[in-house]
Amino acid sequence: MSQNTVAAKRYARALFDVAAQQQKGLEVEAEMRAVVSAIEGDADIQKFISTPNIPLSVKMDVLNRALAGKVSQPVLNTIELLLERGRTEMFAELLNSYVKIQGASLGMADATVYSTYPLSDQEKEQVATEFGQLAQQNIRVTNVVDESLLGGLKVVIGDKLYDGSLAGKLERLEKSFNRRA
Repeated sequence: MSQNTVAAKRYARALFDVAAQQQKGLEVEAEMRAVVSAIEGDADIQKFISTPNIPLSVKMDVLNRALAGKVSQPVLNTIELLLERGRTEMFAELLNSYVKIQGASLGMADATVYSTYPLSDQEKEQVATEFGQLAQQNIRVTNVVDESLLGGLKVVIGDKLYDGSLAGKLERLEKSFNRRA
Protein backbone atom coordinates (compact mmCIF):
# COMPACT_ATOMS: atom_id res chain seq x y z
CA MET A 1 0.00 0.00 0.00
CA SER A 2 1.46 3.34 -1.01
CA GLN A 3 2.09 6.18 1.40
CA ASN A 4 -0.52 8.26 -0.42
CA THR A 5 -3.13 5.56 0.12
CA VAL A 6 -2.36 5.37 3.84
CA ALA A 7 -2.42 9.15 4.16
CA ALA A 8 -5.62 9.40 2.11
CA LYS A 9 -7.30 6.95 4.49
CA ARG A 10 -6.31 9.11 7.46
CA TYR A 11 -7.63 12.29 5.85
CA ALA A 12 -10.80 10.46 4.80
CA ARG A 13 -11.35 9.14 8.33
CA ALA A 14 -10.94 12.63 9.79
CA LEU A 15 -13.31 14.13 7.21
CA PHE A 16 -15.84 11.37 7.83
CA ASP A 17 -15.69 11.87 11.61
CA VAL A 18 -16.43 15.59 11.21
CA ALA A 19 -19.19 14.92 8.66
CA ALA A 20 -20.75 12.26 10.88
CA GLN A 21 -20.79 14.65 13.85
CA GLN A 22 -22.66 17.15 11.70
CA GLN A 23 -24.86 14.37 10.27
CA LYS A 24 -23.79 15.31 6.73
CA GLY A 25 -21.99 12.16 5.62
CA LEU A 26 -23.77 11.76 2.29
CA GLU A 27 -23.67 15.49 1.56
CA VAL A 28 -19.91 15.58 2.11
CA GLU A 29 -19.51 12.54 -0.14
CA ALA A 30 -21.46 14.26 -2.93
CA GLU A 31 -19.43 17.45 -2.49
CA MET A 32 -16.14 15.54 -2.60
CA ARG A 33 -17.29 13.70 -5.75
CA ALA A 34 -18.05 17.04 -7.41
CA VAL A 35 -14.71 18.58 -6.37
CA VAL A 36 -12.67 15.56 -7.49
CA SER A 37 -14.60 15.38 -10.75
CA ALA A 38 -13.95 19.07 -11.41
CA ILE A 39 -10.25 18.77 -10.62
CA GLU A 40 -9.66 15.52 -12.50
CA GLY A 41 -11.72 16.66 -15.47
CA ASP A 42 -9.89 19.93 -16.07
CA ALA A 43 -6.19 19.97 -16.95
CA ASP A 44 -6.00 23.73 -16.28
CA ILE A 45 -7.18 23.29 -12.68
CA GLN A 46 -4.69 20.46 -12.17
CA LYS A 47 -1.88 22.58 -13.56
CA PHE A 48 -2.88 25.57 -11.42
CA ILE A 49 -2.96 23.49 -8.24
CA SER A 50 0.31 21.70 -8.91
CA THR A 51 2.38 24.65 -10.18
CA PRO A 52 5.01 25.43 -7.53
CA ASN A 53 5.55 29.01 -8.77
CA ILE A 54 2.04 30.06 -7.73
CA PRO A 55 2.04 31.07 -4.05
CA LEU A 56 -0.08 28.97 -1.72
CA SER A 57 -2.02 32.08 -0.63
CA VAL A 58 -3.11 32.70 -4.25
CA LYS A 59 -4.19 29.07 -4.70
CA MET A 60 -6.16 29.21 -1.43
CA ASP A 61 -7.82 32.48 -2.36
CA VAL A 62 -8.88 31.20 -5.81
CA LEU A 63 -10.22 27.93 -4.40
CA ASN A 64 -12.04 29.70 -1.56
CA ARG A 65 -13.77 32.01 -4.02
CA ALA A 66 -14.58 29.18 -6.42
CA LEU A 67 -15.97 26.86 -3.75
CA ALA A 68 -17.54 29.30 -1.27
CA GLY A 69 -21.17 28.42 -0.75
CA LYS A 70 -20.87 25.34 -2.95
CA VAL A 71 -19.20 22.97 -0.49
CA SER A 72 -19.40 22.62 3.26
CA GLN A 73 -16.71 23.89 5.60
CA PRO A 74 -15.28 20.41 6.35
CA VAL A 75 -14.70 19.80 2.62
CA LEU A 76 -13.17 23.23 2.14
CA ASN A 77 -10.93 22.72 5.19
CA THR A 78 -9.78 19.34 3.87
CA ILE A 79 -8.96 20.78 0.45
CA GLU A 80 -7.03 23.63 2.06
CA LEU A 81 -5.14 21.20 4.29
CA LEU A 82 -4.11 19.07 1.32
CA LEU A 83 -2.97 22.18 -0.52
CA GLU A 84 -0.93 23.38 2.47
CA ARG A 85 0.76 20.02 2.82
CA GLY A 86 1.40 19.57 -0.90
CA ARG A 87 -0.79 16.46 -1.08
CA THR A 88 -3.05 17.53 -3.94
CA GLU A 89 -2.30 14.37 -5.92
CA MET A 90 -4.36 12.35 -3.47
CA PHE A 91 -7.81 13.90 -3.99
CA ALA A 92 -9.13 10.82 -5.83
CA GLU A 93 -7.67 8.41 -3.25
CA LEU A 94 -9.19 10.47 -0.45
CA LEU A 95 -12.59 10.27 -2.14
CA ASN A 96 -12.30 6.50 -2.62
CA SER A 97 -11.35 6.02 1.03
CA TYR A 98 -14.16 8.32 2.18
CA VAL A 99 -16.73 6.41 0.11
CA LYS A 100 -15.59 3.11 1.65
CA ILE A 101 -15.76 4.49 5.18
CA GLN A 102 -19.14 6.11 4.54
CA GLY A 103 -20.47 2.93 2.96
CA ALA A 104 -19.27 0.77 5.83
CA SER A 105 -20.96 3.05 8.34
CA LEU A 106 -24.25 2.66 6.45
CA GLY A 107 -23.83 -1.07 5.85
CA MET A 108 -23.36 -0.35 2.17
CA ALA A 109 -20.85 -1.46 -0.40
CA ASP A 110 -20.16 -0.05 -3.82
CA ALA A 111 -20.29 -2.35 -6.81
CA THR A 112 -18.81 -1.51 -10.16
CA VAL A 113 -20.71 -3.44 -12.80
CA TYR A 114 -19.05 -3.82 -16.19
CA SER A 115 -21.43 -4.58 -19.05
CA THR A 116 -21.52 -4.30 -22.82
CA TYR A 117 -24.33 -1.74 -22.70
CA PRO A 118 -25.69 0.79 -20.19
CA LEU A 119 -27.86 -0.96 -17.61
CA SER A 120 -31.38 0.31 -16.99
CA ASP A 121 -32.40 1.37 -13.49
CA GLN A 122 -34.36 -1.88 -13.15
CA GLU A 123 -31.29 -3.94 -14.14
CA LYS A 124 -29.11 -2.01 -11.69
CA GLU A 125 -31.65 -2.66 -8.96
CA GLN A 126 -31.71 -6.36 -9.81
CA VAL A 127 -27.89 -6.54 -9.65
CA ALA A 128 -27.93 -4.63 -6.35
CA THR A 129 -30.48 -7.04 -4.89
CA GLU A 130 -28.74 -10.22 -6.02
CA PHE A 131 -25.23 -9.16 -5.03
CA GLY A 132 -26.53 -7.52 -1.85
CA GLN A 133 -27.74 -10.93 -0.71
CA LEU A 134 -24.40 -12.47 -1.67
CA ALA A 135 -22.34 -9.80 0.10
CA GLN A 136 -24.89 -9.37 2.91
CA GLN A 137 -24.83 -5.60 2.44
CA ASN A 138 -26.81 -2.95 0.68
CA ILE A 139 -25.20 -2.36 -2.70
CA ARG A 140 -24.79 0.89 -4.64
CA VAL A 141 -24.26 0.12 -8.31
CA THR A 142 -22.03 2.07 -10.67
CA ASN A 143 -22.32 0.86 -14.25
CA VAL A 144 -19.30 0.99 -16.57
CA VAL A 145 -19.78 0.15 -20.23
CA ASP A 146 -16.95 -2.11 -21.38
CA GLU A 147 -17.29 -2.90 -25.04
CA SER A 148 -14.40 -5.37 -24.84
CA LEU A 149 -16.70 -7.80 -23.01
CA LEU A 150 -18.31 -10.33 -25.31
CA GLY A 151 -21.40 -10.54 -23.11
CA GLY A 152 -22.46 -11.02 -19.53
CA LEU A 153 -21.36 -8.96 -16.54
CA LYS A 154 -18.32 -8.44 -14.35
CA VAL A 155 -19.06 -7.15 -10.87
CA VAL A 156 -16.41 -5.76 -8.52
CA ILE A 157 -17.35 -5.28 -4.87
CA GLY A 158 -14.43 -4.14 -2.75
CA ASP A 159 -11.58 -6.48 -3.60
CA LYS A 160 -13.79 -9.27 -4.97
CA LEU A 161 -14.44 -9.87 -8.65
CA TYR A 162 -17.50 -11.81 -9.76
CA ASP A 163 -16.83 -12.61 -13.41
CA GLY A 164 -19.97 -13.65 -15.24
CA SER A 165 -18.68 -12.38 -18.56
CA LEU A 166 -18.62 -14.68 -21.56
CA ALA A 167 -14.84 -14.21 -21.87
CA GLY A 168 -14.41 -15.19 -18.21
CA LYS A 169 -16.52 -18.32 -18.67
CA LEU A 170 -14.53 -19.31 -21.77
CA GLU A 171 -11.27 -18.76 -19.90
CA ARG A 172 -12.42 -20.97 -17.01
CA LEU A 173 -13.54 -23.64 -19.49
CA GLU A 174 -10.14 -23.55 -21.22
CA LYS A 175 -8.36 -23.92 -17.86
CA SER A 176 -10.49 -26.93 -16.97
CA PHE A 177 -9.60 -28.58 -20.31
CA ASN A 178 -5.91 -27.86 -19.75
CA ARG A 179 -6.00 -29.49 -16.30
CA ARG A 180 -7.44 -32.68 -17.78
CA ALA A 181 -4.85 -32.89 -20.56
